Amino acid sequence: MHDDIITARAELTARIAAIEWRAGPSRLAPDIERIQALAQHHHLPGAVAVANRLRMALAKGERGVPVHRWLQLLGEAVAEERRAA
Repeated sequence: MHDDIITARAELTARIAAIEWRAGPSRLAPDIERIQALAQHHHLPGAVAVANRLRMALAKGERGVPVHRWLQLLGEAVAEERRAA
């Protein structure tokens, strides 16, 4: 189980880093949905919450720096939960 969580966190971190933050919301939405689903499956509530806020920001039409900041916070949420485990 522990190795599964380590693998999931590594995948989440890689997915977040791979997202092109300048891309339009239609390109980001599937990645964010997958990240949120993985985080929820692996019981990472902080990452789930930030992914949800990012999805809402995209739905409201936010672009550029605000989206980049949400992605940064998402990465931090995954990293914090990794240290807590």
